[in-house]
Amino acid sequence: MGTIRTGFLRSSAVGVRLLMLLAISAHICLCSAIALSAQTSGSPTDDASTSRTDTIESLGGNVNPTRTVESHTQSGNRTVDNRSIQRLGASGNFEPYQDIETETVKVNATTVRTTTRAFGRDGDGAKTLVQVTEEESQALPGGGSSLVRSTSNPDANGGLQLVQRQIEETKKIGKDVEETRSTVLLPGGNGELAPAMKVQERRQQGPNGKIESQKTTLLPDGNGNWQVGEVKQTTIRQDGKNRSSEETISRSDLDGNLGTVSRTLSKESEGGAGVTQKTVETYSADVPGSARDGSLHPVQRITTTQRTSSTGGQTTEQHVEQPVPGDSESGLRVTTVTIDTLSPSSSGAHTTRTTQVRDANDSLAVVSVDTGDTSKSPAVQVQIAPAQKPK
Repeated sequence: MGTIRTGFLRSSAVGVRLLMLLAISAHICLCSAIALSAQTSGSPTDDASTSRTDTIESLGGNVNPTRTVESHTQSGNRTVDNRSIQRLGASGNFEPYQDIETETVKVNATTVRTTTRAFGRDGDGAKTLVQVTEEESQALPGGGSSLVRSTSNPDANGGLQLVQRQIEETKKIGKDVEETRSTVLLPGGNGELAPAMKVQERRQQGPNGKIESQKTTLLPDGNGNWQVGEVKQTTIRQDGKNRSSEETISRSDLDGNLGTVSRTLSKESEGGAGVTQKTVETYSADVPGSARDGSLHPVQRITTTQRTSSTGGQTTEQHVEQPVPGDSESGLRVTTVTIDTLSPSSSGAHTTRTTQVRDANDSLAVVSVDTGDTSKSPAVQVQIAPAQKPK
C-alpha cells in the first residue's frame, strides 16, 4: 500500500506540474494573441493616423454589471491598444477595475517590439501596475522568425522582477516543412532563470490543402534529462468551402508510457445565403463524476451557426452540449445557449449577447444580456510636406 501511495503522489505531482506549465504556455499564447491583435488591427504607415473606441456593457443578472471600454490608436509605426474594465461600485456608478495597455512599435522592416502593461486597483482605488510583458519578434532570412518574450512582476518595493522568459525560433527545414522550438525559463531556487519546459513543433503542408503537425512538450526529470510530458497531433483538411480538423493529445504516465487522453473533431462548412456552421466534438478519458475505464467518451459538443444578412447584420447562435455529471452513458444534452447579434449603422454598430443556462428545473433560463456599441472614428490623414530647398 505504501508503494502504491508513493506512486500515486508522484504521478499527481507530475500531472500538476505539467498542467501548470501548460497553463503558462496558454498564457504565452494569450499574450501572443494580444500582441498580434495590436499588430494586425491596422496597416501602419508613416503618414496616417487612425483611432477607434468600443464600449461593451454587461447587464447580467447573476453577475456584477461591468463595462469594458476598448480604444485603438495608430500613428505611423506605433500602435496603442487600451482595454479598461469598469465595475459597478457601491455608489451606483461604474468605477475603474482593471486596465491593459498594449504598445506595438515597428522598429524596422523585420523587427516588431510589443510592450503590454496590466494594471489593477489597490484598496484605495489607485491604479497599480501588476505585470509587464515585453516581446520582440524578428523575421529571419529564409522565411524563419525569432521571438523573445519577458514577463516581469513588481516586487514589494515597486521594482520589476523578471519571472518568466520565453525564447522561440521558427525555421524551414524542407520545402513544405516548418519547425518551431521554444524554451520557457522560470526562476530557480537561487533566483536565476532556468529552463522549465521545452516545446518542439513540426508542421508539414501536404497535398490538397492538408496540414499535419506534431507538438511535443518536454519536462525536466530532475536528473538533468528531458522527458516527454505531452504529444499533440493535429491534422487539418480543406475541401473547397469545407474544413475539418482532428486533434489527439497523449500524455505520459508514471512509467513514461504515452496514453491518449483526449480527441477533438472539428467540422466547418459554408452554405448559401450567408450561413456558416461549425461543430466541435470533444472526447476525453476523464468524465466528470466517473472513473477512468481506458476509453474515450464524448464530453462536449459545440455547434455554432452564423447568419449574415444582405445589410451586413449578423446573428451567431452557439449551443453547448455536455453529459449529465456522473452518467457518461446518458449522452449529450444542451446546457448553454449563446446568441450574439450585430446591427450595423452609419455611426458604428450595436451588439447584443444573450446567454441561457440550464437551471435546477432542467430548463434553459436567461442569465445575462450584454450590450455594446462601436463608434466609427474617421482616419486622420497627416500630410508631411517636403522640405523646402534653401534659396
